[in-house]
Amino acid sequence: MAGVGVTMEVGNDGVAVITFFNPPVNALAISIIDDLKVKFREAMRRNDVKAIVLTGKGGRFSGGFDINVFQSVQKSGDISLLPDLSVDLVVNTIEDAKKPVVAAIEGLALGGGLELAMGCHARIAAPKAQLGLPELTLGVFPGAGGTQRLPRLVGLSKAVEMMLLSKPIMSEEGKKLGLIDDVVSSEELLRVSRVWALDMADRRKPRTRSLHRTEKLGSLSEVHEILKFARQHAKQTAPNMPQHQACLDVIEEGIVHGGYHGVLEEAKVFNKLVLSNTSKGLVHVFFAQRATSKVPNVTDVGLKPRPVKKVAVIGGGN
Repeated sequence: MAGVGVTMEVGNDGVAVITFFNPPVNALAISIIDDLKVKFREAMRRNDVKAIVLTGKGGRFSGGFDINVFQSVQKSGDISLLPDLSVDLVVNTIEDAKKPVVAAIEGLALGGGLELAMGCHARIAAPKAQLGLPELTLGVFPGAGGTQRLPRLVGLSKAVEMMLLSKPIMSEEGKKLGLIDDVVSSEELLRVSRVWALDMADRRKPRTRSLHRTEKLGSLSEVHEILKFARQHAKQTAPNMPQHQACLDVIEEGIVHGGYHGVLEEAKVFNKLVLSNTSKGLVHVFFAQRATSKVPNVTDVGLKPRPVKKVAVIGGGN
């Protein structure tokens, strides 16, 4: 497909900049996910690569996973059509990589885009970048580690709020919460990200794997209290939406039994939710609304319609 792909450029400093592009919002299509794995494997093999910066082209990191794939899965009932974004790419390829990886975020990182960034060892963002996990609006929950990493990075209460309300935050707030390591100008984004990556490679900065962090989770009694309140609230505000309770259950599973266990449970429950009637209905509504938005305005009758390209993504960025 023209205009879609992943590139890698290795600088004299030893930093490989991996850039993915799928305009307009760099949706994580299956081909993008496959190509990212290929580029990361190449970067790991090359002796001239000390560290990696991951970024999106065109002023946007990623608006999320391409939900056209959801439609295919729901029509066919074949869950194997879903790529292994979570364990194979985010955990094994990025988070557990031998070389440090920095996400350079501009514009937006929503849904699978933010989950991809949270698997990196640091996140540098431009001002006013949108960060969020809005998957519950499609009858599912974050399925690439988001239920596990977001609570570990911003704290449980804020993470639950962001997921249940599908409420994004800006990069400035993300820095205060610990989701973002630094906010710099768009012009400085790649330079600072490269320096940060090299600092981790040379052990001048710590390389952290967010799936293994626990310091922001609080005690188990605090966890149970927060989740109890969230469950009660979800029952009142979304009584017929099973994805809300499932999301809270998976969060709790990971806190009690460990992040990696939580990721595996997340993937298992996510696959069931994708095939649920709730998700099928909400995905249908999503595409119906997109189709409606393409109808020419009545004042343009008689004029040749101008096609507008729309890419369906979990994050929903435009």
